[in-house]
Amino acid sequence: MAYVNFYYELDVYKLSRQLAKDVYRISKNFPKEEKFSLIDQIRRSSRSVGAQIAESWAKRRYINHLISKLTDSDAEQYETQHWIEVAFDCELVSDQKRDLIVKSCEVINLKLNAMMSKADLFCTFGKR
Repeated sequence: MAYVNFYYELDVYKLSRQLAKDVYRISKNFPKEEKFSLIDQIRRSSRSVGAQIAESWAKRRYINHLISKLTDSDAEQYETQHWIEVAFDCELVSDQKRDLIVKSCEVINLKLNAMMSKADLFCTFGKR
């Protein structure tokens, strides 16, 4: 694991930003009647993945706080997967677009779980 100084250097954070961008682009084509339901929900959850990672970085002084926020980020990627499946069921996205989002979420999930399993390496309490 390469040492990083800021949350935005983390691969998982970079992937979360790409996920939010992909979801935004895909949801631009959803019907206008979905603006206050499906569009808002999927965009909010996809954007929250990275936001929770950033918050976890700020709370890394204590291992339980770090893990809690990383868990929240993981929950948001699962919510994003749910909403893209709903969009697919409603025939608003193709197999390829759904697969793109689901695969991105799966990679994020793996990286978040790896971070949680090594949370002590990210915590700053007692270091330096």
